[in-house]
Amino acid sequence: MSLSWLPNAISLLRIALVVPILSLILDERFAWALALFFVAGFSDGIDGYLAKRFGWYTRLGGLLDPVADKLLVAGTFITLAYTQHIPVWLAAAVILRDVIIVGGATAYNFIVRPVQGEPTKISKLNTALQLLFLLFVMSRAGFGWPDEISITVLGASVLITVVISGVDYVLSWSERARSGA
Repeated sequence: MSLSWLPNAISLLRIALVVPILSLILDERFAWALALFFVAGFSDGIDGYLAKRFGWYTRLGGLLDPVADKLLVAGTFITLAYTQHIPVWLAAAVILRDVIIVGGATAYNFIVRPVQGEPTKISKLNTALQLLFLLFVMSRAGFGWPDEISITVLGASVLITVVISGVDYVLSWSERARSGA
């Protein structure tokens, strides 16, 4: 029996973890929120590894994986901003970038051709920094660690990579659309 369905099931699990994680943050139960967030983040690496290692790529998986990532990250940023653990402007920058990317991908999909998920290196770095930032913020809220300067530096790194990766996506996909590729 083939296990090619496993990466998609893991992505669905990650989507299912979003609501409990956000609820735990709202209830200020950061140890549990952190544990589930870690599981969700770790599962992202596992489903990607399985898809690459065994060639278990599917169109559904190409859509589910980024949707799971966006829901987890955006939901956590919004919730932590709502609870005043992070600045609203940083959450807004992260969400705006994602809205622009998803909107552009949707337009490209209907106007030019179907989108193939192709995260860039800067986008992968941005995602990693966002996840690390969220882990640090929840850890600080729950356990008082790490110090504020570490979170500030990491938050600045997130903002810089949000801007660079957002501009990179807009420019590269605009060029693809103009050339009809």
